Amino acid sequence: MATTSNTTNASGQKAAATRKRNTARKSATATKANATRTAKTAKRSTARTAASTRSNAKRTAKSAGTTARKASSATSAESRVYATQAQQIAERAVLVPVGASLLARDNLVSSVKGLAGRYRSRAAVERELKRYERRGATARNRLERQVRRTRTKVERDLRQRRNRVERTVKQNRRRVERDIRSNPLGARVEKIVSDASDRLPIA
Repeated sequence: MATTSNTTNASGQKAAATRKRNTARKSATATKANATRTAKTAKRSTARTAASTRSNAKRTAKSAGTTARKASSATSAESRVYATQAQQIAERAVLVPVGASLLARDNLVSSVKGLAGRYRSRAAVERELKRYERRGATARNRLERQVRRTRTKVERDLRQRRNRVERTVKQNRRRVERDIRSNPLGARVEKIVSDASDRLPIA
């Protein structure tokens, strides 16, 4: 009976140990599987990050190259614009005097041709001279009328001023004479002045 109990206990312990080993083995297997999955995930994530970094680097390099080409193209276009403007200024500096001299020559030639056509006969010359004479006479008459108007106005102003001064002098003289007559001292002064004037030698 005791032997049977010991055998049963040993079997139970052996089974428990087996279960414990199996559990430990399963746990180790699961841990190992988790570690493998984590390593694979990390590897894939690192690969994706590296691929993304390489892709971003390629895009950045491509964008930099495009920007450099655009900048170079803009610089060359600006240089071409400056060169075109300088060429236009140089051409204008040459063409303006040439065009002005040609216009002056054309005007002179047309004026000479017009005069030659206008004064082809003696009657035409006389008509032109009479026309100039009429214009000169008109200008002279206008000037004479203007001078006469100016002279008349100046004479009228001078007469008005002279009359105004004469009136003022007369009024002042009458006032002084009236004051002298009304004042006895003034009468004595007038007598002394008249006596003195009588005694003065007449030149």
